[in-house]
Amino acid sequence: MNATTGRPGKPVHLAVYDTLADWETGHATAHLARAGHEIRTVGPTTAPVRSTGGLRIQPDLALDDLRPEDSALLILPGADLWDTGDSQAPFARTARAFLDAGVPVAAICGATAGLAREGLLDDRDHTSAVSFYLAATGYAGGGRYVEADAVTDGALVTAGPTEPVAFAREILRLLGVYEGEVLDAWYRLFHDSDAAAYAVLEKAGAL
Repeated sequence: MNATTGRPGKPVHLAVYDTLADWETGHATAHLARAGHEIRTVGPTTAPVRSTGGLRIQPDLALDDLRPEDSALLILPGADLWDTGDSQAPFARTARAFLDAGVPVAAICGATAGLAREGLLDDRDHTSAVSFYLAATGYAGGGRYVEADAVTDGALVTAGPTEPVAFAREILRLLGVYEGEVLDAWYRLFHDSDAAAYAVLEKAGAL
């Protein structure tokens, strides 16, 4: 937190690239922003990219200009490109630099395969779409695969493509946005449409 303003200091960086999966990071970025985190987009370059849904996104900065010490978190969404060549490898290498520096990384869907290829899941608990999806990368971390909606191990969050709310839950927990009963209520509201959770969040000023 910024000692002067009481608001989060360093921005959260969202990786953006062609074919990124629109639905996977919206809960996380929206609620981080509502909590005061600046969200900055990072592309391969500063040239516009298009999501799976056809949204045109103009990156705020290029990947080469991103430094771990300037960030609170790097979010890596899934994309078809993770499974169609080596174009995403620079993002996986950046994730390594972040984790080596102790800065959190959150990867979902195809991005988990990119981290597997980079060797970042060999010694960390993790999850993904299904275990054999990651096994196909030839990585050595199969024994650390966890059948769960989302997994946090230290500074790394992973999730599969059908779990955007659980992915966001782990990110919100990791960055201290919500915790305990409030975090549980947030998840129940957005994952289960539990109307009773609304009252808990309203009382906590979390809406």
